[in-house]
Amino acid sequence: MKQIFPVLVALVAPAAIAADVPKALAFLPKDEFVKGAITVVIPPADLDKYVAKVEAAALEHPEWFKEHSKKSSPGVPLPYDPKLGLTEAEYEEYLKLWDAREFKPVEAVILQLKESGDGLWSITAAVGGGQEGGGSIPISTLKYNAEKDVFTSPNGTLKRLEDVSADKRSILGEWSGHEWRFEEETSLGKTKENFAIGKTGDGKWGLIIYRMQEISSEGTRIYDKSLVLRYPMGEAGILKPPAPTQK
Repeated sequence: MKQIFPVLVALVAPAAIAADVPKALAFLPKDEFVKGAITVVIPPADLDKYVAKVEAAALEHPEWFKEHSKKSSPGVPLPYDPKLGLTEAEYEEYLKLWDAREFKPVEAVILQLKESGDGLWSITAAVGGGQEGGGSIPISTLKYNAEKDVFTSPNGTLKRLEDVSADKRSILGEWSGHEWRFEEETSLGKTKENFAIGKTGDGKWGLIIYRMQEISSEGTRIYDKSLVLRYPMGEAGILKPPAPTQK
């Protein structure tokens, strides 16, 4: 982190006109460098054997499984039914293992919420730790229009969806926040881009979730990139410049 900080300071100028942080983006402090990480969710290895049984049940009863899947939100374990291929005892063990999943940081990242002075805001993000700083990630191309409550990207306009209030057993655990989406379908295929920002149920961590998908008109997945960024909320996440070296 100490290696990136001076480079970022040199590259980023303060906003010309001060403005309050929009409520939708208030999960990050304005102009501060915030340390975080690109993360993945890792479930216990023992969960695999139960997942395999459920997958087999889905293949055996595809129509039933399709209807049963509607009883639960995406990313949340399905309610128990004998047709899942699990006994009640196995299902309880499955839930215990699911609840034991963990966030694993895979790459350090520095975030900064900035205002450009024309009503637009951006969240810049740099990864890596070399002397010349790290590369940017896709969220850095998004611009938030506070007046219209939309994001714009090279693809188009991401419109605001309903606020997120995720169950504790969702993939990312309990969290709440805001989400925006761009969708487009042409003769060449479909494009979907999602951005969400929020915080965990205990208020300790901020979350930024980004996904970009492109599917051809034949149904082939051309591009599918997902990112989950997690950072400490409040003072714990703010990166301080290194103290001057005493000569």
